Amino acid sequence: MAVQPIRLFGDPVLRTPAVAVRDFDKELRRLVADLTDTMMEAPGAGLAAPQLGVGLRVFTWYVDGETGHLVNPTLDLSEEQQDGPEGCLSLPGLSVDCTRAMRAVAKGFNMYGDPVVVEGRELLARALQHETDHLDGILFIDRLDRESRRLAMKMLREAPWFGEQDAPTVKLSPHPTRGLGL
Repeated sequence: MAVQPIRLFGDPVLRTPAVAVRDFDKELRRLVADLTDTMMEAPGAGLAAPQLGVGLRVFTWYVDGETGHLVNPTLDLSEEQQDGPEGCLSLPGLSVDCTRAMRAVAKGFNMYGDPVVVEGRELLARALQHETDHLDGILFIDRLDRESRRLAMKMLREAPWFGEQDAPTVKLSPHPTRGLGL
């Protein structure tokens, strides 16, 4: 298991919805271990597979001394809401108040394919929602009101890491694509 580089804001993988896990195999268990190791090293309260450049519906969390993971999650959210600071390992140094549901029930599977239900309030609920958003290509700044988002984007553009990440390589096909691909 190894600590992996975390993809930063601007990387297209963070805006691409992840696909459902179909194979609960050794590769998935390695991914969960890498996510956990990377999250703990960062440190963070959660980390989703797209943040490591893997487009699968998997995330880990570390809240109140408890570590866990969830594969192919779905969420049921309370109507009661909470406001509080939120950050993201893919947007380092940014912390902005964000509104989330106070309670979340996440249903999915563990890395072996066994059904799992996780109920969280406050910080765990926030982490479950934040990481599930990552799997849908949504960043927490998308959930901010207009003025807060404008200020957050200004802070991101001024961040020392902004623009450092290399653009992904696009390979052009040597074959005629007839407009069906690059």
